Amino acid sequence: MSWLQREILLAPRSRGFHLVTSELVTELPELRRLRVGILHLLIRHTSASLALNENASQDVRRDFESWFDRAVPERAAFWTHTLEGDDDMPAHVKAALIGPSLTLPVSAGRLALGTWQGIYLCEHRDRGGPRSVFATAWGED
Repeated sequence: MSWLQREILLAPRSRGFHLVTSELVTELPELRRLRVGILHLLIRHTSASLALNENASQDVRRDFESWFDRAVPERAAFWTHTLEGDDDMPAHVKAALIGPSLTLPVSAGRLALGTWQGIYLCEHRDRGGPRSVFATAWGED
């Protein structure tokens, strides 16, 4: 059995849903040694999230952003946490709805994702800055 734990820093991105699968896997070359295992990813922020979804069409990522921006509007009269900007409280709500983590299977040295699945960094702030993802992998060599 092998354990791996590492912090991965993602470069700052604009608000939106960004495909980061290959960026994360590149930072975890040890996954190639695992015959069977689990990878857990945790984004260490309250205004960004991780999701697993469509990896081919950029339209899907744009549609996610459009839907969330309408469902959780900025400058709504009911927001009270507003000191950090109009995008801050909506970002917290969006991050809570999507969630901070993913648990993914590893098989034969690769993530066992579906053909059209990819990992999204869901950036909910206009300028969220660099994002930290804490990765923990466990499995059999």
